[in-house]
Amino acid sequence: MKNTLSTVAVALLLGAGGCAAKGEIGTRVYVQVLDQDAVPVPTAVIRHPDEADRHRVNSVDGTWDEEVLYMPDGTEMIFEPGMILVLEISAPGYETQVIQYQVRRRKNNFKVSLNKLEFDDETIDEPMMSFGRDTPRDTTGGGGPAN
Repeated sequence: MKNTLSTVAVALLLGAGGCAAKGEIGTRVYVQVLDQDAVPVPTAVIRHPDEADRHRVNSVDGTWDEEVLYMPDGTEMIFEPGMILVLEISAPGYETQVIQYQVRRRKNNFKVSLNKLEFDDETIDEPMMSFGRDTPRDTTGGGGPAN
């Protein structure tokens, strides 16, 4: 009986040592999205170029953190030290940035600064919209189709 309990205890200890703790799939990466004045951009989204989903940043501090991404083909991209991670960061009114980041073992915190788009409202022409006929109507009374 004592031998059986010892065997069970050793098996439990070995099994627990091999399992990852809850939520620890890969190496966690933290990104903070800021504008040129170092103010968080609450409307920013982050995505991998091959991924269909967009991930919103925290609307208060502009941060996003993750350790794995799920690709459209069902595979998982687990962040591991040494891998090059490519991310697209965008927000309405800002230029989209594509960054490359090499994942490290620890302290994977970095900031991305987005540049505002410059709009020149004075040079925008209103679109001309025509309704009805494409060609002007012949008002002289000749040459047109009979009604």
